[in-house]
Amino acid sequence: MTLQDIDNRVKGCIACDLCKTRTNTVFGTGNPNASIMFVGEAPGRNEDETGIPFVGAAGHLLDDYLTAVGLSREDVYIANIIKCRPPNNRDPRPDEEDCCIHFLHEQIDLINPKLIVCLGRIAAKRLIDPNFQVTRQHGEIYSYQGRKIMATFHPAALLRNPANKVPTFTDFEKIYEIAKQENYL
Repeated sequence: MTLQDIDNRVKGCIACDLCKTRTNTVFGTGNPNASIMFVGEAPGRNEDETGIPFVGAAGHLLDDYLTAVGLSREDVYIANIIKCRPPNNRDPRPDEEDCCIHFLHEQIDLINPKLIVCLGRIAAKRLIDPNFQVTRQHGEIYSYQGRKIMATFHPAALLRNPANKVPTFTDFEKIYEIAKQENYL
């Protein structure tokens, strides 16, 4: 199985009602051999239009953080829990996540990152702990299927609450330091 095989299955998926309102599925982007994988919650309007994750204002902010610590999209892989946009950019429902999460698990298995970074509370609750509190636990390292995993604030949340930009930058510095110390780059 390849990432393209999984993407083809995603494009044909009708497991939940989100397939009825999507323009494009949003599978993932970046380096398929990356040691660092970022996981968000769901595509937004810009992502639905382009089929690429994190391309709107939040995506530009993510790019800025990557650049600030010496990384780029070519160094990492970026995906979401779900692959179709929820209407009006609402949070994905648990049943929608349940229908889609196996695609993300397959992506993780194929890419085999050493470090997974959850962008926001929804991804962190799904992959780290259902009781995860991003405001208190961001930047902490956990274990996930033999890999390191951590969470930081979602870039869209930073646009709404700029006060969290400094702690997020600290988290990105930590991501870079881990990658450097453990020869992920």
